[in-house]
Amino acid sequence: MNSPLLELPGAVPAPEDSPDFGVPWHFGDPFGEQRAAARGAAVVDRSHRQVIAVPGGERLSWLHLVLSQHLTELAENRGTEALVLDSQGRVDSHTMVAHHDEVVYLDCEAGSRATSALPTMGTDGTQSLPEYLEAMRFWSDVQPREATEEFAVFTVIGPRAGEVLEASGVSVPSEPYGVSGLPGGGLVRHVPFRQIFTADLLVPRDSMVDWWMRLTENGARRAGSMTYEALRVEALRPRVGLDTDDRAIPHELGWIHTAAHVAKGCYRGQETVAKVHNVGKPPRRMLLLHLDGSVEIRPETGDPVLRGERTVGRVGSVVLHHELGPVALALLKRSAPVDEELLAGDAEQERQVAAAVDPDSVPPDTGEPPGRIAAQRVRGH
Repeated sequence: MNSPLLELPGAVPAPEDSPDFGVPWHFGDPFGEQRAAARGAAVVDRSHRQVIAVPGGERLSWLHLVLSQHLTELAENRGTEALVLDSQGRVDSHTMVAHHDEVVYLDCEAGSRATSALPTMGTDGTQSLPEYLEAMRFWSDVQPREATEEFAVFTVIGPRAGEVLEASGVSVPSEPYGVSGLPGGGLVRHVPFRQIFTADLLVPRDSMVDWWMRLTENGARRAGSMTYEALRVEALRPRVGLDTDDRAIPHELGWIHTAAHVAKGCYRGQETVAKVHNVGKPPRRMLLLHLDGSVEIRPETGDPVLRGERTVGRVGSVVLHHELGPVALALLKRSAPVDEELLAGDAEQERQVAAAVDPDSVPPDTGEPPGRIAAQRVRGH
């Protein structure tokens, strides 16, 4: 559904082929909007995100079995992140989680899907996330429902975002993933976003314009999805469908511990999660690429990354950052060098450019996995 904020003066809609279609792309000054988010405060309309509500007495124990995160002890007014994995541990969906007023709210990419529990479901072997949750409900005391028409997601981001929220009558949770209620219904969730204060608001959809006006009148600059995407890429936060392919596992994307628990059992894909964490290393890792800014062409999502003539990775999200210039997230093979010039893009489509790995995006070497060390000790005895 299209956001009513597209009717505001200056709102430029995201392109139809964009995953952000339906919300403002920018409000006339994309770089100025990014700078406001990085140095002050900005509000972004992300109402195209899907919202699922899960009430019921067994909501936590049931979601604990269905999602990758440890949820049985998720306290009231707390949140987290979680994944839906297939049986091989590959990422189907990523969701933000908020537990408020005896309901767990999941907000995720529009049209999120999951590999079917039953092989006859769906011509491509998948079903919508609400359909998957319903299929997994069995006799549990839960009533998952589509709630996108009830709530819309706004994100307020920037070092002054807390001030804006407080001036707007919002009780801002101080701890990461803290949740509190909004006046008039809905909730706010504090989201760790590297070093930029960020809060997601689930506002009643029929109050979207009122909340937007309240936040902007109290100091938040209007910003489009281009701003959020640029800061998301800078913060190395992956997005399903852009930075993932049909082989991506949580370890490659920085989602271990953040969205996938390595010790709990009994969820689909758990064996892969535990095995790679304890005795192996992921075959790829997500890194930030600086792209040649002297040319106007850009690679696109899904294009190859090459070292010479050999493919060593896949391009994910591509953005134009107000300070870094053109940058992209990419899944690169672990064996790919991080200190040599690479090529990103499809040469046949004339969109190949030079690329260099940002050294600050390379995760530290944690040494041998704990399970492998334990096995070596046993063999040594």
